[in-house]
Amino acid sequence: MNWFSRLKSGLAKSSAKLGDGIVGIFKGGRKLDSASIGDLEELLIQADLGPATAAKLAAALQKRRFEREVSGDEVRTALAEEIAAILAPAAKPLALDAAKKPHVVLVVGVNGSGKTTTIGKLAQQLRGDGRRVTLAAGDTFRAAAIDQLKIWGERTGCPVVAKQPGADAAGLTFEALEQAKARGDDALLIDTAGRLQNKTELMAELTKIVRVLKKLDASAPHTVLLVLDANIGQNAHAQVEVFKSVAGVTGLAVTKLDGTAKGGVVVALAERFGLPVHAIGVGEGADDLRPFDPQEFARTLVGLG
Repeated sequence: MNWFSRLKSGLAKSSAKLGDGIVGIFKGGRKLDSASIGDLEELLIQADLGPATAAKLAAALQKRRFEREVSGDEVRTALAEEIAAILAPAAKPLALDAAKKPHVVLVVGVNGSGKTTTIGKLAQQLRGDGRRVTLAAGDTFRAAAIDQLKIWGERTGCPVVAKQPGADAAGLTFEALEQAKARGDDALLIDTAGRLQNKTELMAELTKIVRVLKKLDASAPHTVLLVLDANIGQNAHAQVEVFKSVAGVTGLAVTKLDGTAKGGVVVALAERFGLPVHAIGVGEGADDLRPFDPQEFARTLVGLG
């Protein structure tokens, strides 16, 4: 199955909710008047595009001044164009800086968001491109995360720097960067713990990790990637705010879009934060985490894919 087919399949729940809803509102033809625009805006909010983005999209459609009855397909086409315009600035693949050896990617996010799996998939893709990659098991609070990263290391042929559960994450990260530098690796992917219950503790640990990285490379980390589970919908906004303040997030990866009807949250995040969305995940395989095309994503989201 090619990427577009996987995207279409993965977004099926989201596109059914939004696409079918639009067709229902404009079934049999209806003018884009204040009543239909209000119904459309409510549907967009329910589809997790959020109130601000929904209002912006509704206003953009109203400006198109359809002076006649329109079909659901016409509205979906117009909406897809407006959504693609919001997504276009955010759709940026993760690019390694060739001048950095290694390019340090600090991966953050709450437990269960898919951080460790995302690191493994990124490692597999980078290895497929001929890059040398080291993995650092910096989530030292969960033995399962350490074991999972070791499995990805074996699968991808990447060295994994790991210690016993409870070890100092910052010290481990320092050693990982030392080793990756000595090997001349292209990338160092660092897993981290994701405990939001105690924000102060999380902040202290991430701040310490960043501080020790800078002892070896003043410009590190070069990318701070926040992994978000699409199933949490609008709660993703709060997570972005927390991790931006704690770790200086530079980009997002949105996972598990295949298990949710909340795919619209990608649009809401792009609109509100303006951060690059480096990749989206629509399945379990390594090839199911990819950069996305804004037009393709937008059309698929509204059921035109």
